[in-house]
Amino acid sequence: MALLPILVLVVSIVRAVVAVTVVVLAIVFLLDWLVRTRRINPFHPAARAIRRLAEPLVAPVERRILRAGGTPASASIWALVGAVFIGIIAISSLDFLVQGYVALVLALTSGPLGLFVVLLKLTFDVLRLAVIIVVIVSWLPISPFSPWVRWAFTISEPILRPLREIVPRIAMFDITPIVAYFLLGILEWAILRIVGM
Repeated sequence: MALLPILVLVVSIVRAVVAVTVVVLAIVFLLDWLVRTRRINPFHPAARAIRRLAEPLVAPVERRILRAGGTPASASIWALVGAVFIGIIAISSLDFLVQGYVALVLALTSGPLGLFVVLLKLTFDVLRLAVIIVVIVSWLPISPFSPWVRWAFTISEPILRPLREIVPRIAMFDITPIVAYFLLGILEWAILRIVGM
């Protein structure tokens, strides 16, 4: 537990750096969007400076958008969404690691039952993460057979497949992952209550 204050300090610093970076990127991407949509004169020297600054970050996003049939003007907005998403993932990952460390230390000091609880929580966290990844991949042009996400489909399909037969679709939306996410939480809570934690 002596490492905990250092971890908390590191997480706080990383959170601040990520937040400041996302705010700066948001301003740059918003200004780039204003230039791209001609709300700011694109021939003004400040507009050219904004484009030079934003171009290396927005160009890869713009290529993907153009391949998907979108318009170049929306590239800045999508780059902003991507920056916010990456920031959220970074902060959540750090929080997950710190909480995992604390839980592991507590489990090791509280015997076999504590270790069982940590393993149970870890199992359910991984299952919920897999469900979230399946949902995100369904929104993006990523193959479910990609080595980066195949594990999530492998883990979550045995849960989602039976639920799809029970849970009806709402209009064109498959709400099965939402139901699965909450059912996993309820099941974890029930097991923890049974073992007395």
